[in-house]
Amino acid sequence: MLTPASRPAPDAAAAPLEWVATTAPVPYEAALAAMEARAAAIADGDAPDCVWLLEHPPLYTAGTSADEAELLKPARFPVFKAGRGGRYTYHGPGQRIAYAMLDLTPRGRDVRAYVAALETWLIATLARLGVEAERRPGAVGIFVGDAKIASIGVRVRRWVTLHGVSLNVDPDLEHFSGIVPCGLHHTPVTSLAALGAETEMARIDEALHASFLENF
Repeated sequence: MLTPASRPAPDAAAAPLEWVATTAPVPYEAALAAMEARAAAIADGDAPDCVWLLEHPPLYTAGTSADEAELLKPARFPVFKAGRGGRYTYHGPGQRIAYAMLDLTPRGRDVRAYVAALETWLIATLARLGVEAERRPGAVGIFVGDAKIASIGVRVRRWVTLHGVSLNVDPDLEHFSGIVPCGLHHTPVTSLAALGAETEMARIDEALHASFLENF
């Protein structure tokens, strides 16, 4: 349990790792501290791998490649340096974030293969929800047509992963206008709600869990 508001996801006991879903929005700094502490415990052999599903209050995060010119409205929401790869990203209510804290040593210590596995996980999850999604050459993330529906940003420390993926379920898409999301100019963002697909978070979590077990 990473926070007092967390609850085990369905069938978590059968999974080869701890799978946690938090019901209330988690402040970004608190989530970052909990994630880093858990990753350190995994690296030390004191805790099992963990996937943590959560939401944040509205905020922007800056990855290690963030360009300040792409922060269009710096006063709109709090801005945090995330320490992950990538550029500016929005997080907020209605977006399902999955922080994956996984030991890559038994998985071959291949970061590129890990990112590809995250992409495959998201595509499989969206397929379960009736949405056909795909990769785009030269861009990290998942797209439906011309629009981006999910983002990926990772960090690896002592061969344990931090951060992970974010899937737009039913966020306020106008909030993305304060940044150039992931540095992709002229690329719109979309969501499951905008596509008329499933938006019940419990169903989203079930799809994420089932697809994770199939792909990892």
